[in-house]
Amino acid sequence: MTIPTALQGPWRGGVLAVLAGFAQAASLAWPSSGQPLWGLQWVSIAVLAWLVRPPVPWRLAAWYGGVFASAWLVGTFWWLFISMHTYGGLDAPLAVLAVLALAGFLASYYAAALALFAWLAPRNSRGLVAVSFGAAWLLAELARGTWWTGFPWGASGYAHVDGPLAVLARTVGVYGIGFVAATLAMLAVQAQRGDLRRLRTGLLGVALLGGLALLGWQRHCALEQCAPPLQPPTQPLTLALLQGNIPQDEKFQPGSGVPLALRWYAQELKRAQADLVIAPETAIPLLPQQLLPGYLEGLEQHYRTGPQAALLGIPLGDMRQGYTNSVLGWLPGPEAQYRYDKHHLVPFGEFIPPLFKWFTEMMNIPLGDFNRGALAQPPMHWRGQRIAPNICYEDLFGEELAARFIDPAQAPTIFVNFSNIAWFGDSLAIDQHLHISRMRALEFERPMVRATNTGATAVIDHRGVVTHQLPRHTRAVLIAQVRGHDGPPTPYAFWVARWGLWPMWLLAALVLLLTWHAQRSAARPVVAG
Repeated sequence: MTIPTALQGPWRGGVLAVLAGFAQAASLAWPSSGQPLWGLQWVSIAVLAWLVRPPVPWRLAAWYGGVFASAWLVGTFWWLFISMHTYGGLDAPLAVLAVLALAGFLASYYAAALALFAWLAPRNSRGLVAVSFGAAWLLAELARGTWWTGFPWGASGYAHVDGPLAVLARTVGVYGIGFVAATLAMLAVQAQRGDLRRLRTGLLGVALLGGLALLGWQRHCALEQCAPPLQPPTQPLTLALLQGNIPQDEKFQPGSGVPLALRWYAQELKRAQADLVIAPETAIPLLPQQLLPGYLEGLEQHYRTGPQAALLGIPLGDMRQGYTNSVLGWLPGPEAQYRYDKHHLVPFGEFIPPLFKWFTEMMNIPLGDFNRGALAQPPMHWRGQRIAPNICYEDLFGEELAARFIDPAQAPTIFVNFSNIAWFGDSLAIDQHLHISRMRALEFERPMVRATNTGATAVIDHRGVVTHQLPRHTRAVLIAQVRGHDGPPTPYAFWVARWGLWPMWLLAALVLLLTWHAQRSAARPVVAG
């Protein structure tokens, strides 16, 4: 890769890093189509790799990494401005400042990781330089996704949900894909014209292509069952996914959105004929004790005496015991009821971090300190399926969903995500969240059903393919089928369920430790015997 000399100064290089960062944001969901572009992600990170390649000083690498990540993250979650300003009433300059501050804080992880890379990277081993760049990138991604409750929205691996690296999801997950993409980008930057004519380079290329082909074949066999199945596949489950499209500025208003939601969801819950009827996060925007007498009891009785089941998003609790963002499930039978309480809460939305109450008081958003549910709650058993709910951005945390695979008897056959992305308007947040759910389906090889207020209400099969989807921002019911997948856990589900993301942390640490050792060995003077 050759970049004009005029762009090599710190400030001009910073401009190039900003442009590459915005390209990385666009690769996660291209504005005109909402589709991920894995090639654009790879090119954008290759530009960053060129900027920080040895012997760039560590301070300059930190500068390039920081401005790249700041542009990437602002371009990824700029829609937070909508929730804070349009629906929260926060003054526009303060909302802009809040988005920039969050992006800058998270970008500091990448600045620090690339400074460490530049300080450690050896000068005489292109392969080790490439792997250490990938390890530094992985370190930053892990820190962003886990520290301070984690905010991994827009991790680089999501751009590859339709690319050739998608075959790695079942083995190493989204963070592993990001590591491989970063390593390959630096390898491309380090390659020279003479390298391309070497036998070793050709053999390396063949090995990489062969490895991806082997992983692709293994994934195909796992999904399509190359061998005859041990038991016949389960019957498909018919679904009715309710998308109320309640405007966010009316959703919690007693004179407009609340009556509309109560009327429409009750009507559709009683009208639907599917095996399983699903209403999204806070479809019922009131606590049970705030509803008219008999409202919730009537819906529950409808399902207890019929052949169907339902899952419904609703807040639960009281002032004494605390509140939860929950899903209620009703099944046939006199005592058959299911409940799931959200485990991973949203900072500033469902709990207020220490020292930040002053900030939330500036916004007109119904906030509160919710109680957390348990990490690995049991699924709902229905029609031979184990249906595992998750709420809102809980599906960003694959390591937490993986905890449900520890006990094979309770391992999900279907995931269901309950969301309300109306806080962010008609923005790319909808497309980004859809791709996040698709990545979870690839990692676990389980279908992911999405029930949302405004979109994307969809069914994703166990191959990560969207099979059914409603148009966004419409009030409608999606009638679809989903076939649960009950195969053995993927390698990713197996190791993450037992050890979390610690193997990834260990990989990054070992590579950087090896890099440090190689650098010291290269710097040690040779003493003649």
